[in-house]
Amino acid sequence: MPEFDILTTLIVIACVIAVVMPLVGYLTLGERKVSAWIQDRVGPNRVGPLGLLQPLADGGKFFLKEAPIPSHVDKVFYLLAPAVAMATALIAFAVVPWGATVAQPAPVAMTATMDGKPSALEQYEASQKKYHDTFNGVIVPGLDIGILYVFAIGSLAVYGVILGGWSSDNKYSLLGALRSSAQIISYEIPLGMSVVGVVLFAGTLNLEGIIEWQKQHGWFMFYQPLAFLLFMTSVYAECNRLPFDLPEAEQELVGGYLTEYGSLNFGMFMLGEYTHMITTSLLMSILFFGGWSFFGLEDVSTSPLWGFVIKTLILLAKMGFFLTLYLLIRWTIPRFRFDQLMGLAWKVMIPLALLHLLATMLVRQFSLPNVVLTVASVALFVGAGVVGLMVGTAPNNKPRRVAAKVEVTTAS
Repeated sequence: MPEFDILTTLIVIACVIAVVMPLVGYLTLGERKVSAWIQDRVGPNRVGPLGLLQPLADGGKFFLKEAPIPSHVDKVFYLLAPAVAMATALIAFAVVPWGATVAQPAPVAMTATMDGKPSALEQYEASQKKYHDTFNGVIVPGLDIGILYVFAIGSLAVYGVILGGWSSDNKYSLLGALRSSAQIISYEIPLGMSVVGVVLFAGTLNLEGIIEWQKQHGWFMFYQPLAFLLFMTSVYAECNRLPFDLPEAEQELVGGYLTEYGSLNFGMFMLGEYTHMITTSLLMSILFFGGWSFFGLEDVSTSPLWGFVIKTLILLAKMGFFLTLYLLIRWTIPRFRFDQLMGLAWKVMIPLALLHLLATMLVRQFSLPNVVLTVASVALFVGAGVVGLMVGTAPNNKPRRVAAKVEVTTAS
């Protein structure tokens, strides 16, 4: 890892928070505008021009409104739950690149020249110095276990939901917490397995290194489209977004684990959810869509400053695309039933992730062309659809109960 400079780190953290916090607020505005557009409504349009100051009004209301704490709740865990949800989302953002990055130089073998000087070592030290002198668009650059860190911290977010549901001492909240624990734990399996193929090809867990590999060889979306589909579906479940928002499910659970929360405590839960959406959107852009690379557009300027700006804008544009997709899918696909939710994870996504991982290992072991994995991914996806249709129409899957005929007799 590069040498730690506390002043630089604090400045970067302050700048990132100054961007992420307003972005979360305007994501809520975007959510309401997109829903209004899809449902042929107007949406917020009175606070400021075109309603652009609505997030400021909402934030002020969170701070000024009284924060009710019901008398029957466990106050310690009731207040701890939203803090856990918000903290895990912000901490996970620490290793996710938000701008242009440079991959850390790989270790080299020690070789000696005629005069006994280790030339390979000198080249490695020179490349290390160049790497240390280059600013990377990430709070903690050079972390070798970057993707593992994100998954480890992100998996802790479920504790905020479980604590909130349990400490509320409310049946609706408890059911939402139980649903969330089963959902997130189940979907973490295909989430992690879908990334193993990326790690096998890139040869590193470092996110900057994964971007560099795609810069040289092409986006993983072209080689592993099935892995991207599994990853995207899993992060929707991890973020409790429709069609996977069973922990909230207003039609069934009133508000789920959020039923007893209001004011700033509710706002902290929402802050954690939308921050997690930003983090996962960046991860989808980095792991499968090349990060800041875009078919040579990132190299149009030789200036280090303008090069950094162009790469950062490319990455942020990809992030914006996936955030918009989050908002559109919420109002496009209806919510699953809970049995459908669990069946999709255990009966479809986990077997597909295992088969895709096997195909990835075979391609790497026998040094086959990368396009072979693309064909295998498409074949697995089509095959899963055919099998699903065959199983769905099989005799054993037809309804076993026949509605009883009720005869109505009228009194003469």
